Amino acid sequence: MITPLLLCGGSGTRLWPLSRKSYPKQFSKLTGDESLFQASAQRLSGDGFSPPMVITGSDFRFIVTEQLADVKIAPAAILIEPQRRNTAPAVLAGALKLEATSPGALMLVAPSDHVIPDAAAFRTAVIAAAPTAEAGQLVTFGIRPDRAETDYGWLELSEAPDFTPKAQPLKAFIEKPDAVTAQTMLEGGQCLWNAGIFLLSTDAMIAAFERHAPKTLAGVRAALDMAEIDLGFTRLAREPWDALEDISIDFAVMENADNLSVMPYDGAWSDLGGWDAVWRESGPDDSGVAIGGPATAIDCHDTLLRAEESHQHLIGIGLTDIIAVAMPDAVLVAHKNRAQDVKKAVAALKEEGAAQAETLPRDYRPWGWFESLVVDGRFQVKRIVVHPGAALSLQSHHHRAEHWIVVEGTARVTVDDEVQLVSENQSVFIPLGAVHRMENPGKVNMVLIEVQTGTYLGEDDIVRYEDVYARDQGAKG
Repeated sequence: MITPLLLCGGSGTRLWPLSRKSYPKQFSKLTGDESLFQASAQRLSGDGFSPPMVITGSDFRFIVTEQLADVKIAPAAILIEPQRRNTAPAVLAGALKLEATSPGALMLVAPSDHVIPDAAAFRTAVIAAAPTAEAGQLVTFGIRPDRAETDYGWLELSEAPDFTPKAQPLKAFIEKPDAVTAQTMLEGGQCLWNAGIFLLSTDAMIAAFERHAPKTLAGVRAALDMAEIDLGFTRLAREPWDALEDISIDFAVMENADNLSVMPYDGAWSDLGGWDAVWRESGPDDSGVAIGGPATAIDCHDTLLRAEESHQHLIGIGLTDIIAVAMPDAVLVAHKNRAQDVKKAVAALKEEGAAQAETLPRDYRPWGWFESLVVDGRFQVKRIVVHPGAALSLQSHHHRAEHWIVVEGTARVTVDDEVQLVSENQSVFIPLGAVHRMENPGKVNMVLIEVQTGTYLGEDDIVRYEDVYARDQGAKG
């Protein structure tokens, strides 16, 4: 059996404004009815595959469990990184965790934000690579290139790739090339795109770190040995993890190892590394126009128009080679050949201190989500959605009072020593400093409008007394 390890900690800044640090692209529905993360989990399930392991950040742990539950997948383990340290520590943590229970097991390392439409064909390639991985090879997956791409790493083989499928020896990793080099490799026919997907045995992976990155091995092993179990999550220990080098698996191990093989794959694949990739994967029409959400194109060509909210409508007139993405709080308009420069916009916004750089208007929590409708100096209006059976923490605030109006469903509200049911069109006032809680006892989502008033309205003005999700103090805990 093969155990997938889904890497789920990236921020996806090149797909801003849809993808942000608070809710990166892997959790979004970019190309279908499921998120990229859900599609990845489903693609790597079924015959020959064990339940997946996931490694992610603390802020995303409940999003991961909720999205997996929605597609009826129970994870084998969810590892929580104290902070991102790139792919080498993440992959090693997964290998050590799996090795502890299944020595020598096969592990498939896969980013959770890729698009591979033919799931069955990809699973066939993975199963075909298993004997090579069982023999001690570190197998990477290479994609048949169809253009001289400069935003991907490449893999060089000693001879033309065999797409039967059959694993072959890997000659070299090639970093992102310039346009001339990429065109030469494309025409040469002996190079593939590096998909960043690996199949390997846990003992071979650990041995590779022992040889090429022993300090990383010692640090990750310490972080796992000192890990704490929290509501079923495995929280890696912060002190040894924070001391780790920020390094990719390619740099730490793969480019130095001598037991490398590649499994060529000639099916469709994309890492959705920019809006130009989303345009390609969205199925442009005969004019090269791709539409997402409520948008209309008039006399446009080779253009992507996406509106992300139902109450918006985006209109493009006479556009050529343009990307336009509209969110409630930010709009991106860029030339298609500048798609990779979107991260520069994020950097500029961060320098200006703009919230749009990293946070969405909608904030996802383990109990549901909320979004700010109006924000002013001394008041804020929110829409709050609480899932059936979910409950916010028992909490208080130092700087604000709150007025709740239920507009859908029924809320069970605690205010100090009083507990009451509040139904649609009813309201309740939460005085400043009162200890309070909101719960949804029903079987459908409960929606309320919250009006906050006070001298400070930040999300970090929360003192938690009880929390069913075992969160600490602070905005998200």
